[in-house]
Amino acid sequence: MPLHVLDHPLAGHLLAELRDKSTAPDRFRVLTDSLTTLLVLQATYLIRTKVDCVQTPIKATNVRVLDQGLAVVPVLRAGLGMLEPTLRLFPNVAVGYIGLERHEETAIARSYYSKLPDLTDRFTLCVDPMLATGGSASQAINLIKAHGATQVTMVSIVSAPEGVAVLQANHPDVNIVTASLDECLNDKKYIVPGLGDFGDRLYGTS
Repeated sequence: MPLHVLDHPLAGHLLAELRDKSTAPDRFRVLTDSLTTLLVLQATYLIRTKVDCVQTPIKATNVRVLDQGLAVVPVLRAGLGMLEPTLRLFPNVAVGYIGLERHEETAIARSYYSKLPDLTDRFTLCVDPMLATGGSASQAINLIKAHGATQVTMVSIVSAPEGVAVLQANHPDVNIVTASLDECLNDKKYIVPGLGDFGDRLYGTS
């Protein structure tokens, strides 16, 4: 399935400030919220709708409304920064959580927590700000599909070509929506130029 790199002037502006190492955690969270809003709007472009009828102050008119529930599954902990704007946008949202921790030397993720609702017939977003090696995203989507999801979109803020390739190979049916396709991974499997450790910058930890 296709990779969609968000092409919007505001997205580029927000991402520029997120990349800046001098951006403080409180500002970093605000930027994450705003950029996630743009990403989720793009990611849900194909959510199912139906025609309904409402009475305006003037006359009855046909309108288009949502005809499908949404599910959002943040990958802990950094993905939590992308949860709130999604909840604000959509009226019928189911939330799941997946905890994956990357080993510092091998860069292989291990699962330490998973709590997912029934995702059958829900348009499902897996949100993780950094799509690096693709291993964590692939594991998360395996779990999401095991809970009934058939329409899954991966939403990330920054992606590496290596991670995109792995995810497309393991889950060719999954769309990927991101704000940037960066250059590569370095020898420590961090995205270059990236923006550092997203979770640490989001929560002011190190």
